[in-house]
Amino acid sequence: MALEIKILDYGDIELETSFLVLGHECGRIRRVPVYGFLILGGRYPIVVDTGYRDNAIMESLGMRGLQFHDNMIENQLAKHGVKMGDVRYVLHTHLHIDHAGKDDHFNMNTTVVLNRREMEFSVSGIMYPQYPKPDIKHLVDRIYEPEAMRFLDLDITGAEEIIPGVWCEAAGAHTEGSMNVIVETAEGLACICGDVIYDFNDQIVNHVNTNNWMEPRVTGNHSESKRAEKGAIKKLLTNYTFLLPVHDRPAKIEHQQVVGRLGMSVPGPITETVANRDWFPM
Repeated sequence: MALEIKILDYGDIELETSFLVLGHECGRIRRVPVYGFLILGGRYPIVVDTGYRDNAIMESLGMRGLQFHDNMIENQLAKHGVKMGDVRYVLHTHLHIDHAGKDDHFNMNTTVVLNRREMEFSVSGIMYPQYPKPDIKHLVDRIYEPEAMRFLDLDITGAEEIIPGVWCEAAGAHTEGSMNVIVETAEGLACICGDVIYDFNDQIVNHVNTNNWMEPRVTGNHSESKRAEKGAIKKLLTNYTFLLPVHDRPAKIEHQQVVGRLGMSVPGPITETVANRDWFPM
């Protein structure tokens, strides 16, 4: 059976647009989704990212959380016939406030997998308060339980396999320890890319406030250099058929351009085609 990815809807958050795209529409408030991902068809169900703890915790960043009963992780998994105890691995693209808030809902015999550099970075204070105390303390507790944590060393290994058809690679953007999760599907490689991309339209399709051809716009929230952020986005567009960020709908990629948008399953039907400019220098 080929691997497939189901999108989990953890609710929405309201935040300033310039947080999503650097320097874009400063002061305007936007509502964006917070997604997680369920990988099915392999040896075990795998969850990627667990959303934010509760609505109140988002206020610590001056944001508004909009999470309701249907958005609870156990209810989202149940829609696909999966119970919390069925999940063998929880992978994290990174550990920001809206990505690791429900890890304590999983028993200690579910292994949480993350890049070791991200654990180190989370306690460095560099992006405080985006790493909230209850989330990180829970992960520290897991370190002392047998098999409750697995650290990857992606800056050394380059890539590490989780199960056949699923592996992780260093993202090289957003946070120092962010990682991409690669899934081999029947229609090509899909990459769950966390927050390297927030908004396909404004960063890549229309690439606002950018003059150069096919030059992506970086987010307004990152720890790496602008050059590293741009390069990481270009690498995603070059290497994968499907890209799945946490705050925007999945996209299908051809020839380094977004050609279509998908719904809540990858692979899945194209719900919206995207027209790109054809431009050839004379």
